[in-house]
Amino acid sequence: MGDASRAIKLCEQALAIAREIRDRRSEGQNLGNLGIAYQDLGEAHKAIGFYEKALVIAREIKDQYNEGYFLGSLGNAYLLSGDIHKAIGFYEQILAIHREIGDRHGEGLDLGNLGIAHNRLGDTDKAIKFYEQALVIAREIGDRRNEGNWLFNFGLALYSLSEKEKAIISVKQALAIYEAIESPNMQKARELLKKWGGGD
Repeated sequence: MGDASRAIKLCEQALAIAREIRDRRSEGQNLGNLGIAYQDLGEAHKAIGFYEKALVIAREIKDQYNEGYFLGSLGNAYLLSGDIHKAIGFYEQILAIHREIGDRHGEGLDLGNLGIAHNRLGDTDKAIKFYEQALVIAREIGDRRNEGNWLFNFGLALYSLSEKEKAIISVKQALAIYEAIESPNMQKARELLKKWGGGD
C-alpha cells in the first residue's frame, strides 16, 4: 500500500519476536524486509545495513534461497546508491547461486540486472550481451513481464549506439508485450517511441 513507515514498525515488532524465540530464519527475513522498506523510502545506505545482517544469517543457517535473495537486494541497493561496481559484484554472486540451483527465472533476472549495471557504467556492448542472454531465458520460461523489460532496456542500449531503427523495433516489441499483459510500463514505452519519432 506504499506505507513504508508503517511497514517498518511492524517489521521491527516481528524482528523482536523472532529474536526472542530464537527463530533465525524469521530474524533474517525481517531484517531483509526492513531493508526493503528503507529502500522504498530512498534510504539505500540504511537498507544495505539490514541486507548485510540478513545475508550473514542466511549463510549461517545455510539458507541458500534467502542468501541469493539478499545478494540480489544488496546489488539493487548499491545500484540505487550509485556504487555500480559493488552492485555488479553482488549480481555476479547471485548469478552463480541461481545457476547452481537451476533457478532459470532468477538467472534471467540477474543477467538483466548485470545489463543495467554495465549500461550505467557506459559499457553498452557488454550490457547488450547480458540483455540478449536475459531475453533468451525470459522467452524460454514464458516470463512475459521481463521479456518486455529486457526488450525495452535493449532498445535504450541500441539507441545509445546510434542504432535508432533497431532501437525502435525493440521498444515496439516491448510495448506490444506491455499492452498484452497490461503493464504500467506501457506509457513509458509509448512516450519513448514518440520522442524517438517511432510512434504510430
